[in-house]
Amino acid sequence: MPLKNTGTEQLIKDTTKRLIFAEGKLHATTQEIADAAGVNRTSLHYYFRSRDLLIAAVFQEAMHGLSERLNQCMVSAKPFKQKVEFLIEVFLKDMMAFPYQETFMVTEINTLGKQLVGNIDSVPVKSFLSEVQQEMDSGNLKAMPPSQFLMNLFSLLSYPLIMAPLYKQLFQLSDGAFDELITARKTMIMDLIFNSKS
Repeated sequence: MPLKNTGTEQLIKDTTKRLIFAEGKLHATTQEIADAAGVNRTSLHYYFRSRDLLIAAVFQEAMHGLSERLNQCMVSAKPFKQKVEFLIEVFLKDMMAFPYQETFMVTEINTLGKQLVGNIDSVPVKSFLSEVQQEMDSGNLKAMPPSQFLMNLFSLLSYPLIMAPLYKQLFQLSDGAFDELITARKTMIMDLIFNSKS
């Protein structure tokens, strides 16, 4: 049996990510993926015996990437305010490149079961939430359950990108103008969540 070409396998996964995460084609068929990757469907099935197996592999890579980004941002040695700025920068950059990634991940969890989330390391999140509570106790953040703070932060980051097609139409924005609007959100979000004295 010939050895599998891992370059081709990675090309298929990367193409799937681009179609689903960047272009929003959540229901791309194996034929569409094969065509976009420049391989035949037989090759795609050689590496991934079914669309479900390919999607599962892409999902696992996405979850691993999310876990790594959370670790990178939440456990850094930066002061809290700089840590939040860093988290905003990392997530905005990632979400602008792959605006449909979160939609895909939530869809897959709803479809395939919550046990798929098992590989997210909760230690960085718990550590970050502890810092959030300390900042609230110091008066630097409005008092609320720390999990609400984190959900608010992620909502401020992700919702405008998930709604991008509608907002571009509503506000008559080109792709470039919308990207500028999103990039400007970093400062706006920081101003919203931190009290003026912090």
